[in-house]
Amino acid sequence: MHSISLLFLLLLLNGCGIPASTETSTDPWSTMDSILEQISRPAFPDQVYFVQDFGATTDGKEDARKAFTEAIKKCSSEGGGTVVAPAGDYLINGSIYLESNVNLRLEEGAYLRFSVDPAHYLPVVHTRWEGIELMNYSPLIYAFEEENIAITGHGTIDGQASEKNWWPWKGLADYGWKPGMPLQESEESKYRLIRLNEDRAPVDERIFGSGTYLRPNLIQPNRCTNILIEGITIKNSPMWVIHPLLCENVIIQDVKVISHGPNSDGCDPESCKNVLIDGCYFDTGDDCIALKSGRNQDGREINRPIENVVIRNCQMKDGHGGVVIGSEVSGGARNIFATDCQMDSPNLERAIRIKTNKVRGGTLENLFFRNLKVGQVSEAVVKINANYTIDTKTELEFIPVIRNIYIDQINSSKSKYGILIDGYDATHPVNNVHITNCRFEGVGEGNLIENVSDLTTSDIVINGVNWSWNN
Repeated sequence: MHSISLLFLLLLLNGCGIPASTETSTDPWSTMDSILEQISRPAFPDQVYFVQDFGATTDGKEDARKAFTEAIKKCSSEGGGTVVAPAGDYLINGSIYLESNVNLRLEEGAYLRFSVDPAHYLPVVHTRWEGIELMNYSPLIYAFEEENIAITGHGTIDGQASEKNWWPWKGLADYGWKPGMPLQESEESKYRLIRLNEDRAPVDERIFGSGTYLRPNLIQPNRCTNILIEGITIKNSPMWVIHPLLCENVIIQDVKVISHGPNSDGCDPESCKNVLIDGCYFDTGDDCIALKSGRNQDGREINRPIENVVIRNCQMKDGHGGVVIGSEVSGGARNIFATDCQMDSPNLERAIRIKTNKVRGGTLENLFFRNLKVGQVSEAVVKINANYTIDTKTELEFIPVIRNIYIDQINSSKSKYGILIDGYDATHPVNNVHITNCRFEGVGEGNLIENVSDLTTSDIVINGVNWSWNN
């Protein structure tokens, strides 16, 4: 590793609140330990509240939302504790709102089935849709400006989204859409939101919900601190599954996500700081994990990067990407560490993916990937793309900065490309990329690398042959 580039990296890390020690000067990965030291589990008082005591039934026929709501309110008002849903089938006709100092524990055998009637997720709440602030349908489980909240246990949350509800709004026949049906890609829905964003309209004037077709997330803590989601299984989300937004101190641990709908990203921390995603399983219809920081004007004005993130010991099956940064990264991304993960599926398109464009922009820096075991992916093991698809017309350009990327010990058995890098252009290349100790087997078309500067490689084997970058 070049001493100048390493010194530059350490100065950047130090400027982001991560201390640079003597050990760090020889191993930037030790910075990951500094991040982990800043992340702590929320603690809760010993009081326990059972949802049955508030009228919940477990036959899956009567709406249990009121019982969950009253148990959570009482728990929070009395100083906090744990709200317990024992084994059983619970029908939830609307959003569950989490309040401060409450751990919602779903015991083994507890199965929450959420209504698929959009009217049950009104009135609208302050949320984001694909990185843009608005007032829209409530996420199925939601919190706003709360602290010390958790969803734990070994139960299941089922959004019940399918080709018969929610998913057809995407406008794709594969997900149940037919001509004449409403869809999100319309002037009154997605494109009106984009215009309001670019025009800097106040959020309380960006009213969507009924009569528009922007699907809600399943779980969204918004502007919260000290969050734990642990042990549960989550299925069939309308859209993004776990979406911490503008949060700090977030732990997602031992969670299983299975959702094959459109835009069913598994876990999308957005504009968050100090995040741990550990021991999770993802089988999704879009990116397994995607780190984000706002889209276009909102992302730049709010200016909160996604930063200090550790991803470890996770398993990825189907999806567009295993560990992804983008594409809504207008606020930037920095100090990201992914290690000791397994990825393997003919329906997983990429293992590592970084994506942005001249409309979304963003500075993406200090990105570390290590010890990833990849079976097969359908496109590239590593893909860095500064020319991601543009779906917004604008006269302004916000050319992205992508730099300081370290990739080490990635082994794969089948892919179209090993490494695919598409920098913005020759004047604005991806900069300072280090790829070492990698074995890419079963590669159909080699590597495709354009517009990159300071790319260094060491001990790279592709289809049994040593390979090095010479430009």
